[in-house]
Amino acid sequence: MLKKNLAFAAAIAGAAALLSLPSMTTAAKIADDGRAQCYDCHDEVKALKEGSKHSGLSCKTCHDKMDAHMQDPEKNKPVTIIDQALCGKCHKNQMESFYNVNHDGGARKEKGVPTGRSPMQDKLLAPYGFTIEHNEPRGHAFMVIDQFVVDRFQGGRFQFKDGWKGIEKSGKTWDVLVDKGKDYKLKETAMAGNPTCIQCKTSDHVLNWKFMGDKDPKAKWSRESNIVDVAKDTHNPVGCIHCHDPHGTQPRVVRDGLLQAIERDTQNNIFAKGGKTDLKVISFRDGFRKIGVMEKSDSRIMCAQCHVEYNCGAGTQWSDGKKVGYDDRRTNHFPLKNALQLLKHYKELDFFDFKHAVTGARLVKFQHPEAETYAGSVHDKAGVQCHDCHMPKVKGKDGKMFSNHGVVKPKLGIKASCLGCHPDSTVEQKQYEMESIINYTKGKMRKAEYWLGELIDTYAAAQRAGVVDSVLAQAREKHEEAHVLWEYWTAENSDGFHNPELARESLTGSISASKAGVKLLNDALLVAKKDDAKK
Repeated sequence: MLKKNLAFAAAIAGAAALLSLPSMTTAAKIADDGRAQCYDCHDEVKALKEGSKHSGLSCKTCHDKMDAHMQDPEKNKPVTIIDQALCGKCHKNQMESFYNVNHDGGARKEKGVPTGRSPMQDKLLAPYGFTIEHNEPRGHAFMVIDQFVVDRFQGGRFQFKDGWKGIEKSGKTWDVLVDKGKDYKLKETAMAGNPTCIQCKTSDHVLNWKFMGDKDPKAKWSRESNIVDVAKDTHNPVGCIHCHDPHGTQPRVVRDGLLQAIERDTQNNIFAKGGKTDLKVISFRDGFRKIGVMEKSDSRIMCAQCHVEYNCGAGTQWSDGKKVGYDDRRTNHFPLKNALQLLKHYKELDFFDFKHAVTGARLVKFQHPEAETYAGSVHDKAGVQCHDCHMPKVKGKDGKMFSNHGVVKPKLGIKASCLGCHPDSTVEQKQYEMESIINYTKGKMRKAEYWLGELIDTYAAAQRAGVVDSVLAQAREKHEEAHVLWEYWTAENSDGFHNPELARESLTGSISASKAGVKLLNDALLVAKKDDAKK
């Protein structure tokens, strides 16, 4: 019997009560399939499983080599099957929709080109690795493949086995990609990549990754692991078990950084309604890992495991310029703050990603902050969740209704995604409204980029003219402010639709900060010219 401390026991009891399942002391009839022996050590599993939709499944359904494990639990570890194909045996429609290829957006759609989301990216993010290749996202089925094949990942050593014909292939990573070897390096590539980032792209490491990615003899991988080794051990895109507990089917969260962020501020985090969230955190293996379970699905939280700004890379401290390495938990950090709050947050965290190549401003590179963008929006206040728009109910080939797990763009399925709440509108009207918001936001993004470019160019001119360091330092601060308020929206994937008001406030704030920096420098340049004229 595993030893449990009081806090652990309380968490399990709380989860059992939350999920209306038998508690540890309830005399419940257990199927005679060997699970009673499992429950002798895994009472947290019993709390989740018994009385649930999966209660009829034997433990051997998802765990292999159980007989040897029963004979000597410490010596013989069971094999946990986490492949989506296992879930797909019963949930065929969901499985097929997950792997359905959406041809609308295309693949390898670069953001840093004239028609992309961030045409001036190379200038504004120089010299950061994302300037090498930074693409629009494809479907979840391609999460791992697209990360490994991108030019900024490990020098381009991972390529499609079948060349460009392989672009449509999904499934097992190493059935689609090939490793060209450590000596293979393409021109104009970067060596980026880290183990923390991969935890959003796959569920393969759930059992081999300690909470927060800390090093531990019991953990195969950590934040400090060799990225190529982790990549070669990554075979599947994000799986069903990220959002659905396999023991009892309860909606859940497994991403450690998100659980830590919610626990950091349980009453005021972006998901809290009335000062609380419907999330119960359960520890496994004496705190080695944690999950959060819910009585009802809250896709705002479930999707925020990945669709959120988080730091996963090494960086530098604002305070003293010292490096922050992967041994530091700040390399697995979820702020849960929006564009207006993040600069202050990262200064307090004492972390930034890189210095700009021209100005030396300390800049933050954002990921994909959909969750915190959506928080407080019109739709969020109305109780609409991510799945309502991105996973609408559709009819399968068998005639049964199911949630589309292809995670569609609402604009490609407006009837299913929008008209259920807006029955008085037409598809054309909703599409027109959606495109209007996006067009407006993109306009502000382009203006913000223009003025950031002006700030960078004016800084270079001022530096050449010998403008004093104190003025240059003030300009760098304006650059840092303007950058955060702009770059957030190149990483967020809705082009402002998730929260038009926040987008406008943030982007116009970026423009104002850049203009202030330009004026500061131009005023100093004018003084410098007058001084030169007097000489």
